[in-house]
Amino acid sequence: MYFIKPTDPHPITPAKAVMLGLLCLAWLLTGLVGHDPWKPEDAYSFGIVYSMLQESDWLVPTLAGEPFMSNPPLYYWTAALFAKLFSPLLPLHDGARLASGFYSALTLLFIGLTGRKLYGENRGWAAAIILIGCLGMLVRAHQIITDMALLAGCAMMLYGYTLSQERALRSGFWIGTGTGLGFMAKGFIAPVLFLLIAALLPALFRNWRNRNYMMSIALAILCALPWLTIWPYLLYQHSPKLFSDWAWSHNIGKWLDYAKAVPGNDALYYLKNLPWLAWPALPLAAWAVWRERRRLDQRDDLQLPLVSFLVMFVILSLVPSIKEVYALPMLLPIALLATASLSMLKRGAANALDSFGLMTFALIALMMWWGWAGLLLDNHAKITLWLKDYQPGFEPVFQTTPFVIAIASTLLWLLLVWRVGRSMRRAVVNWASGITLIWILAMTLWLPWLDSGKSYRMMVMSLKQSMPAEYNCIARNTELGDSQRAMLHYFGDIITRRDPTRYCELRLIQGDKTSRPLMDQSRYEKIWEGSRKTDKTEQYRLYREIKKL
Repeated sequence: MYFIKPTDPHPITPAKAVMLGLLCLAWLLTGLVGHDPWKPEDAYSFGIVYSMLQESDWLVPTLAGEPFMSNPPLYYWTAALFAKLFSPLLPLHDGARLASGFYSALTLLFIGLTGRKLYGENRGWAAAIILIGCLGMLVRAHQIITDMALLAGCAMMLYGYTLSQERALRSGFWIGTGTGLGFMAKGFIAPVLFLLIAALLPALFRNWRNRNYMMSIALAILCALPWLTIWPYLLYQHSPKLFSDWAWSHNIGKWLDYAKAVPGNDALYYLKNLPWLAWPALPLAAWAVWRERRRLDQRDDLQLPLVSFLVMFVILSLVPSIKEVYALPMLLPIALLATASLSMLKRGAANALDSFGLMTFALIALMMWWGWAGLLLDNHAKITLWLKDYQPGFEPVFQTTPFVIAIASTLLWLLLVWRVGRSMRRAVVNWASGITLIWILAMTLWLPWLDSGKSYRMMVMSLKQSMPAEYNCIARNTELGDSQRAMLHYFGDIITRRDPTRYCELRLIQGDKTSRPLMDQSRYEKIWEGSRKTDKTEQYRLYREIKKL
């Protein structure tokens, strides 16, 4: 079986390839460095990486001295290696964040290879460009999160499936490696997706019922086995209790308990949120499927992304603790289907999307420049006063390098949208370039303003200065979250304990700003109280036991 590959009247020239490559590179690198870990995922994930570097225990993920068994450690290993490798040049948290850039680059590479294999030589760039244009990718691709390694694994898996009709060995290698990579990043979700996609493709479409495909799946299982067995075996040998905690408490048992309960509103979460997470790829993908709905059994290039999306949508909608970040794998098949639509779009629809994107991003960029200038000049405009109230205590300072990058990016964007030739591809390129421009402005002009409110650095330093020189330990209440524990460890070398049987003379309590004293005032005295500057809900209080004479 050979995939249908429509001809492209507007081929990618070497000059265009360089331009698109630079666009992807700018999108990838922007925002990876230059700011502290932000709550929630960025902070606690880095906390695990930091503990790994401090304790040199690479088998068991730990957070501030306690095992953290939600996910296998592959992403944390990668982030720790990047942090160590770049430690002479970058802070540890910036170095660790480069791991997400690495996995994002792998994702773009393999989604591009998949698009080229499915739709023709010139469609690889289109698939990658459509993916970086999805709103749901922008922030998450630049955070320290294990989901980026899962996303790279899913992209490898999809690429392997495109080879399964012709090259069984290569196909099996990439499917198995992608499945194993996803497993070592997020656990059992990747093998479940692999098995269901592998079973449904031949069940629904006869084109996939052949010897080469079956051989590819068999080889994929063999290639995945080392990934699926080595770390779990070593973990079991190290501690059967921790193995059970990971495999049962955080994975299989949690899923079974959730399956027994009646599905709630969370089951519809992605149905309600995908339209903006996958914008503008989703309407393009829907148009491709709708237009070819009567010929799906003949459109080999639509079968793989459509089945993959349906499997991901159903499975991810039925897992506990649904979050928008878990939707990232679904963006891959949506981007592929959107790539297929480029040869079907009418010029009027493409021009409408192009014009909407240009006006939207031009307006947002103008507002970002205006708001930044207002803060810097303190012009007392309403928006300036609101921005200052939102980040109390923030003092803007003109920084030459970020300003030069921001002004150069704005001028290059204007040049790009003017020079991009007329084609169906123009709309998605202009959208991706607009997304990239807004992200660059946010991570240059606005980064100090954002970081001042999202960072825990100043709060932890204030807490550290108020702590007594000697104490035996610090206990915490159950409300103190993983992100806060991670940042206490990183910025202040402060380890909190949750064991109620251990005597600790200090108590760190997380509550809200209006809560009453949470400790017995006859036994404990409050020696510190604080929060992040812009946090209107969380308030932290440190208590010390009163020593009786």
